[in-house]
Amino acid sequence: MSDDPKTLVSTKWLEDHLQNPDLRILDASWYLPDMGRDGRAEYERGHIPGARFFDIDEISDTRSALPHMAPPVEKFMSRSRALGVGDGHQIVVYDGAGLFSAARVWWLYRLMGKTDVAVLDGGYPKWLTEGRPTEDLPPLHKERHITVQRQAHMVRDVTQVAAASKLGDHTILDARGAPRFKGEEPEPREGLRAGHIPGSKNVPYKSVLNADNTMKSPAELREVFHDAGADLSKPVITTCGSGVTAAILTLALERIGNHNHALYDGSWAEWGQFDQLAVETG
Repeated sequence: MSDDPKTLVSTKWLEDHLQNPDLRILDASWYLPDMGRDGRAEYERGHIPGARFFDIDEISDTRSALPHMAPPVEKFMSRSRALGVGDGHQIVVYDGAGLFSAARVWWLYRLMGKTDVAVLDGGYPKWLTEGRPTEDLPPLHKERHITVQRQAHMVRDVTQVAAASKLGDHTILDARGAPRFKGEEPEPREGLRAGHIPGSKNVPYKSVLNADNTMKSPAELREVFHDAGADLSKPVITTCGSGVTAAILTLALERIGNHNHALYDGSWAEWGQFDQLAVETG
């Protein structure tokens, strides 16, 4: 794997850079209710040295009824400052599942105009398997100024996605598993219809990962998108259940040099609840 501090870095790269004073490591572990895991509690038991805990549910737009929507700029700035993450830092994000929620926080920093941010390939499980160092003490945070320039082109709302679905001028990629995409399996969130956005293609997020939850090579990623029938000559919109695993597809697109993409933040948590929005199954 080729290390790229703007997309993906290896466990070896991170350990080699642990002493860099401008490195900031974020533990972005977050789990679905049916996973029965608590990201913060696991962080407190052990984490990569110097890592700070990034709470996806709290550092969000809590005024929205939808889960963990991107926070307003002011809130993002104050939370990031409090974590001691700011201008001039190289950020590395990881999670406890391997590669599940870390890409969401990577995308969030990109949305806020920060490009020196990477996901740890294989995450905390790979780090532990290789016997790399851990600690259970929280690091001392020193506030750091952060300049934010929100990149509005990187996010889409329901109106924009509905138009894209109708016009067929975008490629919509859904990261949920095939049974949920086809509408054969009920949604984990109450009250949502089953199925997918009309015209969208299914690229389950696990299909871009290896068995150890590292990301596949760029050549393999291109093959995955091709096999899913994804036309990457059009602008891409990524979606999923609630905007978390969609970011894994966004990261995969960046890895193959495709920069013309946006993430549908409301995802199925929003689309699935409105009867006036069309749904396809099968």
